[in-house]
Amino acid sequence: SPLPLIIMIDEIDSLVGDSLITVLRQLRAGYESRPDGFPQSVVLCGVRDLKDYRTHGTKEFITGESAFNLKTKSMRLGDFTETEVRNLYEQHTTETGQRFEEDVYPLVWKLTRGQPWLVNALAYDACFRMVENRDRTRPITAAIIMEAKDRLTIQHETHLDQLKDKLKEERVRRVVQPILAGEAVAETSDDTQYVVDLGLIRRSSAGLEVANAIYKEVIPRELNFEIQTDFGNLQQTERWPPGYAQID
Repeated sequence: SPLPLIIMIDEIDSLVGDSLITVLRQLRAGYESRPDGFPQSVVLCGVRDLKDYRTHGTKEFITGESAFNLKTKSMRLGDFTETEVRNLYEQHTTETGQRFEEDVYPLVWKLTRGQPWLVNALAYDACFRMVENRDRTRPITAAIIMEAKDRLTIQHETHLDQLKDKLKEERVRRVVQPILAGEAVAETSDDTQYVVDLGLIRRSSAGLEVANAIYKEVIPRELNFEIQTDFGNLQQTERWPPGYAQID
């Protein structure tokens, strides 16, 4: 059977080190065989640009013409607009008859700023995980959306776990921490653009800021987690029997 003209590889950046390099080199080797012996186009989907891939266990970028001489263009899938958020939720209403009260839409926009995973996760939690709301005659209210938001920020959802992992990168922390502290960050630096591309921050009329309200709640908590843990350990002292003195 003929090969597909286009092949899409999702989560490509879940591969690391030699595994990733091997895949990239195979793509480069097959380039000359298009379109009869190799797909005409290949789309690599991930949270990072190819130029930001690193070798496993180190901070070094993956380099080498044989691995990277295959990129034509990078595109970032943008966030939903307010209208697109409404249209998405109204599709659920059309299919099930369950409606969203009008004050849900500005609330979802305020919480997510259109971040696609968050927009979907709030609705999925409200409409499916909350068993009582599987009754499609029950409208989804703003209070239900807030309950869904609280559940998402507390539970270890895959998307938020990935966010926590990104915050471990030094170049991410160098940008995010000053923003949280209200300090200036160079908008033109490579690190800044990298964090913008990851979707953690956005450019607004007021300058750089955390991308949405949910991230504003989750990011400081994660950045402070290690400090809180260390502080708790410092407060633990050994108990000495009465009449004994501790000698350091």
